Amino acid sequence: MPIEQKYKTANWEWIDVTAPTEEDLQFLHERYHINSLLLEDTIDPNHLPKYEEVDGVKFFLTRESTDLEKRTLNNISDISSKLGIFLLPKLIITTHRTKSKSINEVFEELKKDHPENITRDQLALRLALKIIKTFDDESNSLLEVMDAMENEIFLKTTNHTNQIRRLYKLKRKSGLNTRILTISSEWISKFRTLELEDVQVMDLLDKQKDVITDFDHVNAQTVNLISMFLALSDQKANQVMKLLAIYSVYFLPITFIAGVYGMNFDNMPELHQKHGYYYTIGLMILIVVVTFIYMRRKKWQG
Repeated sequence: MPIEQKYKTANWEWIDVTAPTEEDLQFLHERYHINSLLLEDTIDPNHLPKYEEVDGVKFFLTRESTDLEKRTLNNISDISSKLGIFLLPKLIITTHRTKSKSINEVFEELKKDHPENITRDQLALRLALKIIKTFDDESNSLLEVMDAMENEIFLKTTNHTNQIRRLYKLKRKSGLNTRILTISSEWISKFRTLELEDVQVMDLLDKQKDVITDFDHVNAQTVNLISMFLALSDQKANQVMKLLAIYSVYFLPITFIAGVYGMNFDNMPELHQKHGYYYTIGLMILIVVVTFIYMRRKKWQG
Protein backbone atom coordinates (compact mmCIF):
# COMPACT_ATOMS: atom_id res chain seq x y z
CA MET A 1 0.00 0.00 0.00
CA PRO A 2 1.56 3.36 -1.01
CA ILE A 3 0.30 5.28 2.07
CA GLU A 4 1.97 3.93 5.19
CA GLN A 5 2.24 5.04 8.79
CA LYS A 6 5.99 4.95 9.19
CA TYR A 7 6.20 5.89 12.85
CA LYS A 8 4.07 7.37 15.60
CA THR A 9 4.85 8.85 19.00
CA ALA A 10 2.87 10.84 21.53
CA ASN A 11 4.10 14.08 19.93
CA TRP A 12 4.09 13.36 16.19
CA GLU A 13 3.16 10.94 13.45
CA TRP A 14 5.12 10.10 10.33
CA ILE A 15 3.25 9.07 7.18
CA ASP A 16 5.13 7.94 4.10
CA VAL A 17 3.67 7.82 0.58
CA THR A 18 5.47 5.86 -2.13
CA ALA A 19 4.67 6.42 -5.82
CA PRO A 20 1.46 8.37 -5.13
CA THR A 21 -1.39 8.16 -7.60
CA GLU A 22 -4.04 10.76 -8.31
CA GLU A 23 -6.33 8.99 -5.84
CA ASP A 24 -3.64 9.11 -3.15
CA LEU A 25 -3.12 12.82 -3.66
CA GLN A 26 -6.86 13.41 -3.49
CA PHE A 27 -6.99 11.49 -0.21
CA LEU A 28 -4.17 13.60 1.26
CA HIS A 29 -5.91 16.75 0.14
CA GLU A 30 -9.22 15.79 1.74
CA ARG A 31 -7.81 14.16 4.86
CA TYR A 32 -5.10 16.70 5.77
CA HIS A 33 -6.27 19.76 3.82
CA ILE A 34 -3.02 20.07 1.85
CA ASN A 35 -3.17 22.41 -1.13
CA SER A 36 -3.70 20.47 -4.38
CA LEU A 37 -1.00 22.43 -6.23
CA LEU A 38 1.59 21.42 -3.66
CA LEU A 39 0.58 17.78 -4.02
CA GLU A 40 0.81 17.97 -7.81
CA ASP A 41 4.40 19.18 -7.53
CA THR A 42 5.33 15.87 -5.92
CA ILE A 43 4.51 13.87 -9.08
CA ASP A 44 6.36 16.13 -11.53
CA PRO A 45 9.62 14.19 -12.17
CA ASN A 46 11.64 17.24 -13.26
CA HIS A 47 10.44 19.75 -10.67
CA LEU A 48 13.23 21.80 -9.10
CA PRO A 49 13.78 21.86 -5.32
CA LYS A 50 11.83 24.57 -3.50
CA TYR A 51 10.04 25.62 -0.31
CA GLU A 52 6.45 26.81 0.05
CA GLU A 53 4.11 27.49 2.94
CA VAL A 54 0.37 27.42 2.27
CA ASP A 55 -2.43 27.39 4.86
CA GLY A 56 -0.05 26.55 7.67
CA VAL A 57 1.49 23.61 5.76
CA LYS A 58 5.25 23.83 5.28
CA PHE A 59 6.33 22.06 2.11
CA PHE A 60 9.95 21.14 1.37
CA LEU A 61 10.40 19.73 -2.14
CA THR A 62 13.85 18.18 -2.09
CA ARG A 63 15.87 15.95 -4.39
CA GLU A 64 18.18 13.13 -3.32
CA SER A 65 20.92 11.52 -5.35
CA THR A 66 20.11 8.08 -6.76
CA ASP A 67 22.27 5.09 -7.64
CA LEU A 68 20.40 4.50 -10.89
CA GLU A 69 22.78 4.70 -13.84
CA LYS A 70 21.04 6.30 -16.82
CA ARG A 71 22.44 6.55 -20.31
CA THR A 72 21.32 10.14 -20.74
CA LEU A 73 22.42 12.98 -18.48
CA ASN A 74 20.25 15.82 -19.70
CA ASN A 75 18.01 16.62 -16.72
CA ILE A 76 18.31 16.60 -12.95
CA SER A 77 15.85 13.68 -12.91
CA ASP A 78 18.57 11.54 -14.54
CA ILE A 79 20.71 11.67 -11.41
CA SER A 80 18.21 12.39 -8.63
CA SER A 81 14.66 11.74 -7.46
CA LYS A 82 12.17 13.93 -5.60
CA LEU A 83 11.39 13.66 -1.92
CA GLY A 84 8.60 15.88 -0.65
CA ILE A 85 8.30 16.73 3.04
CA PHE A 86 5.05 18.19 4.39
CA LEU A 87 5.07 19.56 7.92
CA LEU A 88 1.70 19.88 9.63
CA PRO A 89 0.89 20.23 13.35
CA LYS A 90 2.14 17.01 14.99
CA LEU A 91 2.43 15.39 11.59
CA ILE A 92 5.11 14.87 8.94
CA ILE A 93 4.27 13.43 5.52
CA THR A 94 6.93 12.30 3.05
CA THR A 95 6.22 11.54 -0.59
CA HIS A 96 8.50 10.00 -3.21
CA ARG A 97 8.13 8.21 -6.55
CA THR A 98 10.81 5.54 -5.97
CA LYS A 99 12.40 3.87 -2.98
CA SER A 100 14.20 6.44 -0.87
CA LYS A 101 17.56 5.66 0.70
CA SER A 102 17.25 8.63 3.04
CA ILE A 103 13.88 7.53 4.42
CA ASN A 104 15.05 3.95 4.95
CA GLU A 105 18.14 5.08 6.85
CA VAL A 106 16.19 7.47 9.09
CA PHE A 107 13.60 4.78 9.77
CA GLU A 108 16.29 2.29 10.80
CA GLU A 109 17.83 4.89 13.09
CA LEU A 110 14.47 5.57 14.75
CA LYS A 111 14.11 1.91 15.61
CA LYS A 112 17.43 2.06 17.48
CA ASP A 113 16.91 5.47 19.13
CA HIS A 114 14.23 6.81 21.43
CA PRO A 115 11.74 8.57 19.10
CA GLU A 116 9.79 10.03 22.01
CA ASN A 117 12.74 12.38 22.62
CA ILE A 118 12.74 13.55 19.00
CA THR A 119 10.49 16.36 17.80
CA ARG A 120 8.79 16.61 14.43
CA ASP A 121 11.23 19.31 13.29
CA GLN A 122 14.22 17.25 14.40
CA LEU A 123 12.92 14.35 12.35
CA ALA A 124 12.65 16.66 9.32
CA LEU A 125 16.23 17.79 9.96
CA ARG A 126 17.42 14.18 10.04
CA LEU A 127 15.78 13.60 6.67
CA ALA A 128 17.46 16.72 5.27
CA LEU A 129 20.87 15.60 6.52
CA LYS A 130 20.40 12.18 4.93
CA ILE A 131 19.41 13.82 1.65
CA ILE A 132 22.62 15.87 1.63
CA LYS A 133 24.56 12.73 2.56
CA THR A 134 23.39 11.02 -0.64
CA PHE A 135 25.11 13.78 -2.62
CA ASP A 136 28.16 13.51 -0.39
CA ASP A 137 28.39 9.79 -1.22
CA GLU A 138 28.01 10.60 -4.91
CA SER A 139 30.80 13.20 -4.79
CA ASN A 140 33.14 10.69 -3.12
CA SER A 141 32.28 8.13 -5.79
CA LEU A 142 33.01 10.62 -8.58
CA LEU A 143 36.31 11.58 -6.94
CA GLU A 144 37.37 7.92 -6.95
CA VAL A 145 36.39 7.56 -10.61
CA MET A 146 38.29 10.73 -11.47
CA ASP A 147 41.46 9.52 -9.70
CA ALA A 148 41.27 6.18 -11.52
CA MET A 149 40.83 7.91 -14.88
CA GLU A 150 43.75 10.21 -14.17
CA ASN A 151 45.99 7.18 -13.66
CA GLU A 152 44.64 5.57 -16.83
CA ILE A 153 45.29 8.68 -18.90
CA PHE A 154 48.90 9.08 -17.82
CA LEU A 155 49.66 5.35 -17.79
CA LYS A 156 47.79 4.86 -21.10
CA THR A 157 46.01 1.67 -20.01
CA THR A 158 42.65 2.17 -21.70
CA ASN A 159 41.12 3.06 -25.04
CA HIS A 160 41.33 6.77 -25.81
CA THR A 161 37.85 6.93 -27.36
CA ASN A 162 36.20 5.58 -24.20
CA GLN A 163 38.18 7.93 -21.98
CA ILE A 164 36.87 11.14 -23.52
CA ARG A 165 33.30 9.83 -23.24
CA ARG A 166 33.78 8.90 -19.59
CA LEU A 167 35.31 12.30 -18.86
CA TYR A 168 32.35 14.04 -20.47
CA LYS A 169 29.94 11.91 -18.43
CA LEU A 170 31.85 12.74 -15.26
CA LYS A 171 31.66 16.45 -16.04
CA ARG A 172 27.92 16.27 -16.74
CA LYS A 173 27.26 14.47 -13.47
CA SER A 174 29.24 16.91 -11.35
CA GLY A 175 27.59 19.87 -13.08
CA LEU A 176 24.04 18.57 -12.56
CA ASN A 177 24.71 17.72 -8.92
CA THR A 178 26.12 21.19 -8.31
CA ARG A 179 23.01 22.70 -9.87
CA ILE A 180 20.69 20.68 -7.64
CA LEU A 181 22.59 21.57 -4.47
CA THR A 182 22.74 25.24 -5.38
CA ILE A 183 19.00 25.42 -5.98
CA SER A 184 18.43 23.47 -2.75
CA SER A 185 19.73 26.45 -0.79
CA GLU A 186 16.15 27.80 -0.74
CA TRP A 187 14.58 24.92 1.18
CA ILE A 188 17.67 24.33 3.33
CA SER A 189 17.69 27.93 4.55
CA LYS A 190 14.01 27.60 5.55
CA PHE A 191 14.99 25.18 8.31
CA ARG A 192 15.79 28.33 10.27
CA THR A 193 12.03 28.85 10.59
CA LEU A 194 11.59 25.53 12.41
CA GLU A 195 11.97 24.96 16.13
CA LEU A 196 15.61 23.94 15.93
CA GLU A 197 18.81 25.17 17.47
CA ASP A 198 20.94 27.44 15.30
CA VAL A 199 23.87 25.06 15.55
CA GLN A 200 21.75 22.24 14.09
CA VAL A 201 20.72 24.33 11.10
CA MET A 202 24.30 25.54 10.61
CA ASP A 203 25.43 21.91 10.49
CA LEU A 204 23.02 21.33 7.60
CA LEU A 205 24.18 24.47 5.79
CA ASP A 206 27.85 23.56 6.28
CA LYS A 207 27.32 20.06 4.87
CA GLN A 208 25.63 21.56 1.81
CA LYS A 209 28.55 23.95 1.24
CA ASP A 210 31.08 21.13 1.68
CA VAL A 211 29.36 18.92 -0.88
CA ILE A 212 29.06 21.80 -3.37
CA THR A 213 32.78 22.43 -2.94
CA ASP A 214 33.51 18.75 -3.63
CA PHE A 215 31.46 18.78 -6.82
CA ASP A 216 33.11 22.04 -7.92
CA HIS A 217 36.47 20.35 -7.38
CA VAL A 218 35.40 17.34 -9.44
CA ASN A 219 34.15 19.61 -12.21
CA ALA A 220 37.35 21.68 -12.29
CA GLN A 221 39.60 18.61 -12.20
CA THR A 222 37.58 16.95 -14.94
CA VAL A 223 38.00 20.02 -17.16
CA ASN A 224 41.75 19.86 -16.48
CA LEU A 225 41.82 16.15 -17.31
CA ILE A 226 40.01 16.77 -20.59
CA SER A 227 42.58 19.45 -21.47
CA MET A 228 45.44 17.10 -20.51
CA PHE A 229 43.89 14.26 -22.48
CA LEU A 230 43.58 16.40 -25.61
CA ALA A 231 47.11 17.74 -25.13
CA LEU A 232 48.51 14.21 -24.82
CA SER A 233 46.55 13.15 -27.90
CA ASP A 234 47.96 16.11 -29.84
CA GLN A 235 51.44 15.28 -28.59
CA LYS A 236 51.09 11.71 -29.80
CA ALA A 237 49.87 12.93 -33.20
CA ASN A 238 52.80 15.36 -33.38
CA GLN A 239 55.24 12.54 -32.64
CA VAL A 240 53.76 10.51 -35.47
CA MET A 241 54.00 13.47 -37.85
CA LYS A 242 57.57 14.12 -36.72
CA LEU A 243 58.53 10.52 -37.45
CA LEU A 244 56.94 10.68 -40.89
CA ALA A 245 58.74 13.97 -41.60
CA ILE A 246 62.11 12.43 -40.64
CA TYR A 247 61.56 9.50 -42.99
CA SER A 248 60.56 11.93 -45.72
CA VAL A 249 63.78 13.92 -45.28
CA TYR A 250 65.87 10.76 -45.63
CA PHE A 251 64.03 9.24 -48.56
CA LEU A 252 63.13 12.32 -50.59
CA PRO A 253 66.62 12.90 -52.14
CA ILE A 254 67.28 9.22 -52.80
CA THR A 255 63.78 8.85 -54.24
CA PHE A 256 64.61 11.76 -56.55
CA ILE A 257 67.80 10.03 -57.70
CA ALA A 258 65.96 6.76 -58.24
CA GLY A 259 63.31 8.62 -60.23
CA VAL A 260 65.89 10.27 -62.48
CA TYR A 261 67.61 7.01 -63.29
CA GLY A 262 64.33 5.28 -63.77
CA MET A 263 63.50 7.43 -66.81
CA ASN A 264 63.71 5.62 -70.15
CA PHE A 265 65.95 7.91 -72.21
CA ASP A 266 68.56 6.60 -74.66
CA ASN A 267 71.09 9.38 -74.00
CA MET A 268 71.98 8.72 -70.37
CA PRO A 269 75.80 8.40 -70.18
CA GLU A 270 75.72 7.08 -66.58
CA LEU A 271 73.96 3.95 -67.80
CA HIS A 272 77.08 2.97 -69.74
CA GLN A 273 79.45 3.35 -66.78
CA LYS A 274 80.86 0.03 -65.63
CA HIS A 275 80.45 0.91 -61.96
CA GLY A 276 77.57 3.36 -62.36
CA TYR A 277 75.22 1.28 -60.18
CA TYR A 278 77.66 1.29 -57.27
CA TYR A 279 78.34 5.01 -57.67
CA THR A 280 74.62 5.74 -57.48
CA ILE A 281 74.09 3.53 -54.40
CA GLY A 282 77.09 5.16 -52.73
CA LEU A 283 75.75 8.62 -53.48
CA MET A 284 72.42 7.67 -51.91
CA ILE A 285 74.12 6.35 -48.76
CA LEU A 286 76.28 9.48 -48.56
CA ILE A 287 73.20 11.72 -48.75
CA VAL A 288 71.52 9.73 -45.94
CA VAL A 289 74.64 9.96 -43.73
CA VAL A 290 75.08 13.70 -44.33
CA THR A 291 71.37 14.26 -43.62
CA PHE A 292 71.62 12.24 -40.42
CA ILE A 293 74.66 14.19 -39.16
CA TYR A 294 73.05 17.51 -40.03
CA MET A 295 69.81 16.66 -38.22
CA ARG A 296 71.71 15.42 -35.15
CA ARG A 297 73.64 18.65 -34.92
CA LYS A 298 70.45 20.66 -35.23
CA LYS A 299 68.86 18.38 -32.59
CA TRP A 300 65.87 17.75 -34.81
CA GLN A 301 65.75 14.11 -33.76
CA GLY A 302 66.57 12.20 -30.59
